[in-house]
Amino acid sequence: MKSFFKIITFTLFITVSSCKYYNFTGTGSIDAKTFQVNYFQNTAELVEPGIERTFTLALQEIIQNQTNLNLVSQGGELLYEGEITEYRITPMTATADQRAAQNRLTISVMVRFSNKNKEEDDFERRFSFYHDYPANEQMTGSRLTTALDEIFTRITQDVFNESLAKW
Repeated sequence: MKSFFKIITFTLFITVSSCKYYNFTGTGSIDAKTFQVNYFQNTAELVEPGIERTFTLALQEIIQNQTNLNLVSQGGELLYEGEITEYRITPMTATADQRAAQNRLTISVMVRFSNKNKEEDDFERRFSFYHDYPANEQMTGSRLTTALDEIFTRITQDVFNESLAKW
């Protein structure tokens, strides 16, 4: 009975202590305590007001929610910066009378990531995603909010995975 108790105790110890080095987001080996997300300017030819703030906040939120890093306004060990380079609406499918049946909103963001503690992790990369919607609807109000939520959720998760999760 004592050996059974020792085995259970040892197994529990290994399980708990391994969580220090690995977790389900893959971010267990981050050697930083702070991160900084600079304001992402909107340099796209077609400008939708306010999306730069929405994206910046979405990126801050995903990092705060999925790590123990502290957000700072300057001097962060991990630095995210860049710009929104594309906001484009294009017709995707047509009806028999040559009208658009479906449109696609595509947003692209250029991200520069710097890790002061591990410079080999630095990158500059373009992330992009889209949202399809019926052509008879305008990209305003709740339609725009839904599209931005979908697109920015995907882009910020891709940025997070590339910079921290290493999946």
